[in-house]
Amino acid sequence: MTGHGEQMMASGLRILVADEDRAALERLSATLRDLGHTVAAYAIKVSEVAAKVVGEDPDASMVVLHEDDDHALALIEEIAAYASGPVIVLTLREDPEFVARAADRGIDAYARPETPDAVQSAIELALRRYAELERLETKVEQLEGALERRAVIERAKGILMERHGVDALTAFERLRTHARATRRRVVDVAREVADGVLQLP
Repeated sequence: MTGHGEQMMASGLRILVADEDRAALERLSATLRDLGHTVAAYAIKVSEVAAKVVGEDPDASMVVLHEDDDHALALIEEIAAYASGPVIVLTLREDPEFVARAADRGIDAYARPETPDAVQSAIELALRRYAELERLETKVEQLEGALERRAVIERAKGILMERHGVDALTAFERLRTHARATRRRVVDVAREVADGVLQLP
C-alpha cells in the first residue's frame, strides 16, 4: 500500500506557510515556488489557523520560528489538529528543547531554511514520516478490527454452546453454515446472535 505522502513526492505540493514575519514569509514562499510547489502564505494568528487549514487542505504545512516560541507552538498544535498532511518547522537557530516541545505538539520534521535543498529535504522527510504513520495507523486499525471480529464470534459461539449444549467447533460450524446459506460474513451472523437478533436452530 502506497502512503498518501509517498504518492506526492514526485510532484509539486500545495503547502500552507504560517509566519508572523511578512518579509520572511515572502522569502520562504518564493523558495517553495522555485522548488515547484504551490504556496498559500499567511501572516497568521492562532485563531485563524483552523479556518485556513480546512479551507486550503494543504498537502503539507510549514511554521517558521523566529523569536516567539509560544506563538509558534500554538500554531503547530492548531495546524496539527486540523491538517491532513505533515507539519514542518523551519528555524534559524539550533534549539533542541524547542524541537522536542514542537514534536510533542505534532511536527513531522524540522530544518534550517538556509538553502532550497534544506527546505526540500525537510519536506521529503516529513512526507516519509507521515506516510509511515499512516501505514502504522492502518495496521493498528486492521488489528483492532480483527480482534473485535474475533471477540464477537467468540461471544456468539459461547451463546450457542450454552443454548444448545454443543462444543466450540460445532457452534462455529453453525455460524458458518448460516453465513454461507445467507451469503453473509460469519462475523455479521455472529453479531446478530450475540445481540439476540438471530436465533440459530
